[in-house]
Amino acid sequence: MKMGLIVEGHGEVTAGPILVRRLTQWLAPEVHPEVLLPHRIPRGQLVKEDELRRAIELTARKVGDDGRILVLLDADKDLPCVLGPRLLTWARAQRSNRIISVVVAQCEYEAWFLTAAKSLRGQRGLPASLDAPPQPERIRDAKGWLGSHMPSGYSETIDQPALTSVFDLEAARRADSFDKLVRDMGTLLGVTAPPRP
Repeated sequence: MKMGLIVEGHGEVTAGPILVRRLTQWLAPEVHPEVLLPHRIPRGQLVKEDELRRAIELTARKVGDDGRILVLLDADKDLPCVLGPRLLTWARAQRSNRIISVVVAQCEYEAWFLTAAKSLRGQRGLPASLDAPPQPERIRDAKGWLGSHMPSGYSETIDQPALTSVFDLEAARRADSFDKLVRDMGTLLGVTAPPRP
């Protein structure tokens, strides 16, 4: 089985496959999907129907008939509960013969790190006393929050993959959008995700 990823950020090009492999190992260790190099499209294009359809078509051809497709992007100022279903409708209209998931991180991908902040203590220069802020998914600039706690700031292309490889997946499920990712990954892998802690 091949897994295709469509992402918006430069950091997710490296971090996305790490996240998918970690979630697969946790949810379905007996499944070994071939995770393809993500197809990156700037957000402004990704939220346009014709651009998303083009990306879905390209990825559908790469993953083949039994492949899976995950679209991963930040909500920024949009509501995930509105943007996600809209994009999924367009994606499925393009390729109804593929299993497709769209996950929209509330505000930013990095909000998932904030939710699981305790598990990142001491990583990438983060303080040993790091705690999650209240309502981490409501923070508009999660990257900035992380950077303010790191000696040399936050680099999306360096720190995002590094933190993705170590943050506590179960703790991150306190974030609604990450919990959706876990459940959707279960569907993509053909398993049922464990109940939310």
